[in-house]
Amino acid sequence: MYSSVWYDNLIKPALQPPAWIFSPVWIILYGTLFTAIILYSLTITNKNKMKGFVFFILHMFFNLLWSPVFFLLHKIDIALVILFIMIITVVLMIIQFFRVSKLAGFILLPYFVWLIFAAYLNFQLLMLNS
Repeated sequence: MYSSVWYDNLIKPALQPPAWIFSPVWIILYGTLFTAIILYSLTITNKNKMKGFVFFILHMFFNLLWSPVFFLLHKIDIALVILFIMIITVVLMIIQFFRVSKLAGFILLPYFVWLIFAAYLNFQLLMLNS
């Protein structure tokens, strides 16, 4: 998908997990995202769900944007800004999902924690490789 030569040559932060961990973690996290949006969609309520759908779509746009910005363009600083936007949109998503389905909101909490950790890693990569 992306050449790893550039990434392999970066100075890594102390808490950097091994490369093999990222694929299984993201598979699990995308599963939680999918499960949460399905639960949110299928929950019968008289509450308007539009905000939750908008936050989900915005979040997924930035989620899909992060990898090419980081790995193809090598823009660690812009990738960090994208991660902050992802964190904001996932918080808004959790709030909206929780209002409709508490389970859908709770399911997103590990993803939120991972995004905080990803932002830490991204920030450290920026500082160590500036």
